[in-house]
Amino acid sequence: MDSSKQNLNQVIYSIDKTLEILHQLSSFDVNVASHLNNLVFEFDNMAKLGENCHSIKVPMEVLNLIDNGKNPDEFTRDLLNNCIAKNQITKGKVDAFKDLRGHLLEDLEFPDEVEDYRQRRT
Repeated sequence: MDSSKQNLNQVIYSIDKTLEILHQLSSFDVNVASHLNNLVFEFDNMAKLGENCHSIKVPMEVLNLIDNGKNPDEFTRDLLNNCIAKNQITKGKVDAFKDLRGHLLEDLEFPDEVEDYRQRRT
């Protein structure tokens, strides 16, 4: 696993740990001071780990979705659906050109030239 992926996994683990500490704080446990110290330690740890993840690029659209309270997986789903749609359009164009080429080769009234073309193409 490359180092940026490993750093990202460490940041994710730290975020999970921070969320766990926040949950413990919300339970009004008697160890509030201990939980607060752990929380400060995890925030510091997260900041240090985050410095090593500078090569990770997040599209602005994903950040906007998160700011609007939406699931960032919507971005991935929409991107995938757009790629599928464009792929279908391109496939249709390629198929149309193949059909056109086939019709031109069959319907041309120059059989010698068509045969010469076919021999040169192979």
